[in-house]
Amino acid sequence: MSSIIQVRNLHHTYTPEQGEPVVALRGVDLDVAEGEYVVILGHNGSGKSTLARHLNALLLPTQGEVLVEGLSTQTKSHWREIRTAVGMVFQTPDNQIIATIVEEDVAFGPENLRLPREEIIARVDASLAQVNMLPYRHRPPHQLSGGQKQRICIAGVLAMRPRVLVLDEATAMLDPQGRQEVLEVVRRLHREQGTTVIAITHLMDEAIEADRVIVMDEGRIALQGTPREVFAQSDALDALHMAVPQITQLARALHRRQPGFPQDVLTVDEFVAAAMVDGIVDVDVDVDVNVNVDVDDSAPLINVKNLSHDYMRGTPMQHRAVHDVSLDVRAGEILGLIGHTGSGKSTVIQHLNALLRPHGGEVIVLGQNTAAPNVDVKAIRRSVGLVFQFPEAQLFEQFVGDDIAYGPRNLKLSREEIRARVRDAMEAVGLGFDAFKDRQTFQLSGGQMRRVAIAGVLALQPQVLVLDEPTAGLDPEAREQLFAQILGLREKGMTLVIVSHNMEELARVCDRVCVIAEGRTVMLDTPRKVFSQVDRLRELGLNVPPVTDALQRLNLGTALTVEEALEKLMRHAK
Repeated sequence: MSSIIQVRNLHHTYTPEQGEPVVALRGVDLDVAEGEYVVILGHNGSGKSTLARHLNALLLPTQGEVLVEGLSTQTKSHWREIRTAVGMVFQTPDNQIIATIVEEDVAFGPENLRLPREEIIARVDASLAQVNMLPYRHRPPHQLSGGQKQRICIAGVLAMRPRVLVLDEATAMLDPQGRQEVLEVVRRLHREQGTTVIAITHLMDEAIEADRVIVMDEGRIALQGTPREVFAQSDALDALHMAVPQITQLARALHRRQPGFPQDVLTVDEFVAAAMVDGIVDVDVDVDVNVNVDVDDSAPLINVKNLSHDYMRGTPMQHRAVHDVSLDVRAGEILGLIGHTGSGKSTVIQHLNALLRPHGGEVIVLGQNTAAPNVDVKAIRRSVGLVFQFPEAQLFEQFVGDDIAYGPRNLKLSREEIRARVRDAMEAVGLGFDAFKDRQTFQLSGGQMRRVAIAGVLALQPQVLVLDEPTAGLDPEAREQLFAQILGLREKGMTLVIVSHNMEELARVCDRVCVIAEGRTVMLDTPRKVFSQVDRLRELGLNVPPVTDALQRLNLGTALTVEEALEKLMRHAK
């Protein structure tokens, strides 16, 4: 099979106006065959996105060459043909959306190909249908959730019908069902139309169905092979700060206890089949999943009752984003918020510190009604800190220390108090004060930028910290580090509200989970009780952790972590 992309001895160095040059790629050699499905993994800063931007001439080599269908990216006259052949969906959707109406944005690419009007309309309809966004075709993109925006970006690229589709963390902001729907579209394009796919991701489960997995480290290709070959190298992956799928972790743990169990399992289906065939567990066992959990019955810090909210109120484009949400946030707990893309989660949390005011119902924050005319908004926002879905966008100062100090300075604190707060906040998120305070923010990795954004909120010393998708786009090691730091905040008495599509993370750390669907509260309970309702969650476009799914299929009740699942399996082993 011929190569559609050839990368030879590719080096790339970023040279900022200030600061030291940053070497992102170091001698990368890569051939991608026509019709191949390639997944690229690697820790933050390993060079994945830089490599992707070379594939359609958005970046040009510092050294070496990139050929697309035999055309060099360094020849300017080739760029139009290369970019028609290679469509790219970026990590952050706001960087890619340019029009003020969804269907106009999707039509932009085909219009630039100078296609007939009828063909453009047909392509827009088909691509929006493929990502389930047809009902939103007349909506302004800025009114959509992060996940919905990402679907629009994918539709815009699909409308150009590229021969190569490059996805740079394109599913990071989607709910589990939305992610599966988009991946199914991609697989269908690959399977039925022969589209070459190059997908960059931190989600190990997305790599399972690839033809080839490539792991990058420090600007080089460190590992490559089939998914089974790569994920079998657990020691090498650990050294590269990567991880294997959760179900593979469970299979390996079980193999150490029961050597007859295969350790190269990649999917829940494989795990369940192996358990039944090998007779590891008795599948007729039925275990009670309900566990009593102590809860704090004291007055909540935040109480949301029958909340509703409209966007573009009073205009022809008015639409209701939240219909009827009720929840409470109790002192010292970690409350998880989950829901399908566009369910209203981000709208709800913006009410928790009065960035938005209710159009119906009420929100009581630390005893204050946020809809009251005399509400002390400044006091609420000092007490409830909000870290947005794309926290990197919150950074605006040149140096890390100055960015984190911005909030305390506006509180008119003394120089010594500001310095102390900055130091404490940086240490709380794992950034050494002396090592990072004078670093330039734009030179940080994505994970480091996220920590700086969180530290900037922590420097205000809020009682409640609200995090919207805090680990989206982070590599496995960075996710683990960030969650360890978040749990450290909880141990110091901080109350946390976390919005996430990562069910494994929420199942592991939350005291309670609130499920929002179509702008309404549909569940609010302990993780064990919520995630035991597998069918209901899937109806809502959500999922459960793979180990939870596996044990429920084996009638062993509900397990939320690998360790808990292993103990249940061993307890009921034959």
